[in-house]
Amino acid sequence: MLCDMNSFFASVHQAMDPGLRGKPVIVGGDPAKRTGIVLAASYEAKKQYGIKTGMIVTEARALCPHAVFVSPSHRDYAAFSSRINNILRDFSDLVEPFSIDESFVDVTGCLKLFGSPLEIARRIQSRINEEVGVGVNIGIGPSKLVAKMAAEMEKPNKIIALTLEDWPHKVWPLPVKELFGVGSRIGRWLNQIGVKTIGDLAALPVDLLKKRYGLVGEILHYSAHGIDYSPVNPGSLDVIKSVGNQVTLPRDYRGYDQIKVVIVELAEEVAQRARKAGCLGNRVSLTIRDPNLFTETHSRVLPAYTDITREVYEMGMFLLKKYWDKDVKARLVGLTLSGLVRIQERQMDLLSQREKQEKIDRATDLIRSRWGQHSIKRAVSLTDCGVYYGR
Repeated sequence: MLCDMNSFFASVHQAMDPGLRGKPVIVGGDPAKRTGIVLAASYEAKKQYGIKTGMIVTEARALCPHAVFVSPSHRDYAAFSSRINNILRDFSDLVEPFSIDESFVDVTGCLKLFGSPLEIARRIQSRINEEVGVGVNIGIGPSKLVAKMAAEMEKPNKIIALTLEDWPHKVWPLPVKELFGVGSRIGRWLNQIGVKTIGDLAALPVDLLKKRYGLVGEILHYSAHGIDYSPVNPGSLDVIKSVGNQVTLPRDYRGYDQIKVVIVELAEEVAQRARKAGCLGNRVSLTIRDPNLFTETHSRVLPAYTDITREVYEMGMFLLKKYWDKDVKARLVGLTLSGLVRIQERQMDLLSQREKQEKIDRATDLIRSRWGQHSIKRAVSLTDCGVYYGR
């Protein structure tokens, strides 16, 4: 099963404040700032007024002037998510959180205890509705992929069962971008070669997909046929795979000199989080969203695993200068360090100053842990381009 909470952030606020139920609720920032975007909206706001995630708050307010705007509360979202997963664990010990508002549950071994999959889904939905106060879609299928696709078919607060026998006439007619695992980049390429539906993808020669995307292409081929052998893994989130952050800028930044300041600040945050987690990473990704909301991401593998702020920053700058021109405009900048592994031993480098940089980073971490995140910062953060550590 895949349990997908309906409009989760907005639903949490409605659950905490019953006076908000039935009203258009929008979770977002301050409409007076450029950081004011819609993070989530209740079904009332979505269906009646066309409010969408990522929409600028001022635009959302124009569409629905009487909407209730609330600030995000991630601590409450995490607490509600934990309560929901505890309910799921009452039915099975095989619960895999997929995101803060989605979890897979394998009930194969629990049927004699709790009844049929449909009966178990009804009991789960009833408990989440009554004990937590949020709606939940539950998709039932023979695999995680099929359950995920089933949960997306109809909302809100529905239970949908999907079998492999149903797959050709219920899933193949859907647009190819709706297949779980097909991102925007792959979707654009598929559309360009005439693949419009999931059925079209299923009919595509697997060799063509493998030639273009390797193992990912082969997985897409199997997914188009509803085939997925991945188990429900309760420990899937125990290992951190990446650390990253992004920031929406207070105005459009232009050129390397302005965007460089943001990359410095993001590198500080990302590398510090890697060090705190006891991890080293070997791939840096840089994301830039322009004023027209077009988002582009590029990445590069580092020469060695690292958690050093300077090395993360330098790779971020390398990516900026390689893939964007000098007059690039940015509305949002993001930086990620991925390919993380637990620190066991470090590679010594006699020809560089890595050890000195490591000592500087550790000293900086110690100061911040004692006196606060903003107690020490780079001077560049005090310029008018400083966003993350400067504000």
